[in-house]
Amino acid sequence: MSAHLSLAPLLETFFRSRLTNQRNASPSTVASYRDALRMLVLFVAERTGRQPSALGVADFDRDLVLAFLDELEVKRKNSIQTRNARLTAIRSFFHHVAANDPASLGIAQRILAIPIKRTHIEVTHHLSRNELDALINAPDQQTPRGRRDRALLLFLARTGARVSEAIGVNAADLQLDRPRSQVLLRGKGRKERIVPIPSDLVKGRKRFIEALLVSA
Repeated sequence: MSAHLSLAPLLETFFRSRLTNQRNASPSTVASYRDALRMLVLFVAERTGRQPSALGVADFDRDLVLAFLDELEVKRKNSIQTRNARLTAIRSFFHHVAANDPASLGIAQRILAIPIKRTHIEVTHHLSRNELDALINAPDQQTPRGRRDRALLLFLARTGARVSEAIGVNAADLQLDRPRSQVLLRGKGRKERIVPIPSDLVKGRKRFIEALLVSA
C-alpha cells in the first residue's frame, strides 16, 4: 500500500468493522469517536491547506496531533479528561491504521506513543440526607416536567445510576411486580447490572413510568 493511502477506506472500515463488528462498541462510543476524528480531520485539513477528502495518512504526524490536543485545551477550553478521551479515539483509529496499512506503521507508532495526560482527581463529596431531600423535592410538582424531574432525581438517588444509565432505562427494564423490585441498567461498554429499587421509588412507579415517556 502507498504511504499516501486515502483516509476514506480506513475510516470506513474502522467504524463499520473494528468498532461495530469486532468491538461491539455502544452507539455513544461510536458517536464520541466519530466526533473526535471529525475534529482532527478538519484541524489537519486547515493546517495543511488540503481538502478533508484529499487527506492521506501521510498528512498526519505526531506534532499535528499534539497541536490538535493543545487546541482542545487552550482554545476550546476542554478539560484534561475530554482531551484524553479524544486521544483515546485517535489511538484506537491508528491501531487500526497500523494493522491495515503496513506502509503507515511508522506514522501510527509515533502517534500511539503520545501519552495520556495526567490529571488531578478531585475528591467526590457526598450530599447529606437533608441536602439530597432538598434536591429531590426542588422540581415543581404541579407541572409534568417537574414531576418528571423529581422522578428521575429520585431514581438517581436511590439506585446510584449514572445519568446516561437512567435516561437509557425503558419500561421493560423495570421489574416492579416482584417481591424485590429491580431495574436493569446498561453502563459503559454495554455492561449490564441489576439494581434493587427501594419501596419509596416503587410507590411512585406510575409517575416514574410517565416520566420515562415524557423524556423519551
